[in-house]
Parts: sequence; C-alpha cells; structure tokens
Amino acid sequence: MQLAKISLIGSLIFYSTVVFAQEILEDIPPALRDQALILKIISRIVEQDQREIWQSSDSKATIYGRPVAIRLSGKNVLVDVKFTPYLGRDGSTTLVAQGQIWIDIPNKGMEYQAIMQRIPLQFGEQVYFLPLGDTLISSESRIELQLELTPYTADIHAQR
Repeated sequence: MQLAKISLIGSLIFYSTVVFAQEILEDIPPALRDQALILKIISRIVEQDQREIWQSSDSKATIYGRPVAIRLSGKNVLVDVKFTPYLGRDGSTTLVAQGQIWIDIPNKGMEYQAIMQRIPLQFGEQVYFLPLGDTLISSESRIELQLELTPYTADIHAQR
C-alpha cells in the first residue's frame, strides 16, 4: 500500500521521543560495554524548497541486537520506528528498521503502513531513512531521519 502524500506536513508541530530500553551506558551489562555502539538520530521536516522547518537530534548507547526506538507525532501523522543494529558473520553492520506509520488524510480517513527495511552501513556513515517515502521529486514536504552508527569510545564521547 502506498500512503498518500500530504502537503500538511510542513504545517504540523512535531515532537520526537527517543526511547531506549536502557538509556545510559551504565545500563549496558559490564561484560558488553566494550561492544557498546552509539546511534545518532537527527529527525527533521524539510519543505519542498529544501528549507528545514524542524529538527531534533539525540545520541544514545546500544549494543548489537538491542533496538532503539523513535516516535514522531504530529496532528495527522504518527511514525513509530525501531532501529536495531546487527553484526554480520563477515563483520559487516546492518541496521534493521521496523515500524508503523499512521496518517489521517482529510476526507479519506486513517491510513496505515508497516515498515521493515534492512540498511547496510559502515561505522560513521550517514544514512537517510524516509518513513513517508522519497518526496524529493514532488511538491510535498518530507520527514527525514539521518542515522549514524559508531562504536562507543569513552574518550571521544566524554568530550561531547
């Protein structure tokens, strides 16, 4: 099912809640702390003229196999996505995005879409996740999630 594109996104007031099963590094079991990862998520709404009208960012510690969830909620849209990093047998890293989107379309009602996507990435690489699809070629606003996964290094993250 393809969700209808919405021109109201730019006029919505969004808030994001980044939810983690264990929010701070101290909650990661001591035996796994040397395997800790930092997932940085920058959420934004971008107008068709490429003007950013809203942004929120956060970085949290996680480990392979532990999901990091983000919820974006507006007047007529709810995006609820979990990002789980996995380590491949060959040493590669994959981020799995699983989630749900609800959009209340005027005169049509509520539409729903489930999301499941594998995103191969390297440490430090910035990848974009567009939960409502790529609207770069249309006249619509879009929601962007910029993701970056890095290994936790105490000396680097203590400076932030």
